[in-house]
Amino acid sequence: MVIRVFTAEVPKVLHFEFEARFKEISLPLVQGQRGLLRLEIARPTQWDPNCFAMISYWESEADIKNFAGENWNQAHIPAGMEKYIRSCSVQHFEEIPK
Repeated sequence: MVIRVFTAEVPKVLHFEFEARFKEISLPLVQGQRGLLRLEIARPTQWDPNCFAMISYWESEADIKNFAGENWNQAHIPAGMEKYIRSCSVQHFEEIPK
C-alpha cells in the first residue's frame, strides 16, 4: 500500500470557500479512482492554521500514476482549485506492516 499525503496552504480569508470546493471538486475526483483504498481530508488546527490535507491510501504506485499522470510524485490540482492555494506539497509513503 502507498500513502499519499497532499497538503495545501490556503490564506485564512479563503478557508470557508476552499473547504466547500475541496469537498465538491477534489474529493469526488479522487474517490472515483481505481486502486483507491481510503481517503481522508482535514482542515487546519491552531498549530498549522492555514494547512489543509488530503491523505489517500492506494493499492500501488501504478494506481496513483493512473490518477495523477507521469509526474505522479507532484501535486495534482484540479481545475478551479488553484486559485485558493498559496503553496502545496505531496509526499508518498510505503505502509509498514504491523
